[in-house]
Amino acid sequence: MELSHFNEQGRAKMVDVSDKNITSRTATARTTVKMHPDTLRRIKEGGIEKGDVLAVAQVAGIMAAKKTSDWIPMCHPLPLTGINVEFGDNGRDELYIEATVKTTGKTGVEMEALTAVSAAALTVYDMCKAMQKDMEIGPTKLLSKTGGKSGNYMNESN
Repeated sequence: MELSHFNEQGRAKMVDVSDKNITSRTATARTTVKMHPDTLRRIKEGGIEKGDVLAVAQVAGIMAAKKTSDWIPMCHPLPLTGINVEFGDNGRDELYIEATVKTTGKTGVEMEALTAVSAAALTVYDMCKAMQKDMEIGPTKLLSKTGGKSGNYMNESN
């Protein structure tokens, strides 16, 4: 497999997507924040002193997806057409964060989806760290992607 992120001198470059076709593309990513049951209960009940954790984390995830190319050096800035951040939990000690990002363009939105869930998880940590400092974030993974030259992908370990 040829690595497309290196120039003739072996140095990093942004991939040229000029000749790629414009297609509809989506990507969905998920991460987990493991915490004490009382922390999760308080998040769900709105009992965290800093405010509505899930609302703030949702906005953080959306904002992060929009700014991914500012954080990841070789990412192309993309006109995103949709971002959805959702939350779930196991009823005990794990908060699940899932983001789906959409665009119509020449390159995919996997990094935007992964960045969205990462920023949302970090926001949860930030808002709850006064209550619990030993929360764990991860695993963070791509669940699926559609569109583009490489076609569709579905993570079989969902």
